[in-house]
Amino acid sequence: ACPHCFNTFKNEYVDFGITWEIYHHTEILEKLLNEGKIQPKTSVVDTVTFHDSCYLGRQNGVYEAPRNILRQLPMVDVVEMPRNLSRGLCCGAGGGNMFMEEKGEKRVNVIRAEEAQNTGAQVVATSCPFCVQMFESGVPSVEADETRRIKVMDVAELLQASKATPVETPAEVS
Repeated sequence: ACPHCFNTFKNEYVDFGITWEIYHHTEILEKLLNEGKIQPKTSVVDTVTFHDSCYLGRQNGVYEAPRNILRQLPMVDVVEMPRNLSRGLCCGAGGGNMFMEEKGEKRVNVIRAEEAQNTGAQVVATSCPFCVQMFESGVPSVEADETRRIKVMDVAELLQASKATPVETPAEVS
């Protein structure tokens, strides 16, 4: 589920002669949804915006799998932030900014949280635990009122919240 680990296994372990097929969890979930093996059941939220993590998107070109998952959630509208896909803005974790003092008016995670909040979406979804952490840290700086704050969730959490269940095939029915 970690794009940083995904990148390491996929792109760096080959230097040691390891040639596994490596998939990010969003690619597996998308495949299961497309094959009808799992099916979201209930509406969770009305609007979601997606944040592209650096190591999943720009480093490995995985942009559509998480979005396709979100599009298959019942009655969910996916709205994009102005900086998205290959032009996405780092949340700050990929560059290790969570551990450093940043110069400037605002921390990068606060800037990114503002962009997410300004979409009007109820949830900012991502596919990286570090991005989740950075958004959870930045969002309260953007919106003090907890009831009006954008929520932060992993794409898999949204899928699970929709009560996605495995679909029985005729061979599985007894």
